Amino acid sequence: MPTVSELLAQKAAIEQQIADAQRAERSDAVAKVRALMAEHGLTLADLSAKSSAPKRSSGKVAIKYRNSSTGDTWTGRGLQPKWLKQALASGAKLTDFAV
Repeated sequence: MPTVSELLAQKAAIEQQIADAQRAERSDAVAKVRALMAEHGLTLADLSAKSSAPKRSSGKVAIKYRNSSTGDTWTGRGLQPKWLKQALASGAKLTDFAV
């Protein structure tokens, strides 16, 4: 049975091998990326450029329907709120609540 000091020495050697392997893999990955960049004529500026796709607005959606008696509102997106479902079930029209 190996001693603690022998096991610790083995652990240190293995950790060194892991670090060496990680450095080699990273170096290979960098070389592959550089080769791909050269093949396609890309620069670092191309990689860091922001997407040209239009961004979606994160602002609030305008209110389309309002219950004048309670002040409850609905944007028209998602499920209909309970107050609107009840009103529609009792014969009201959606246009009655349009803002």
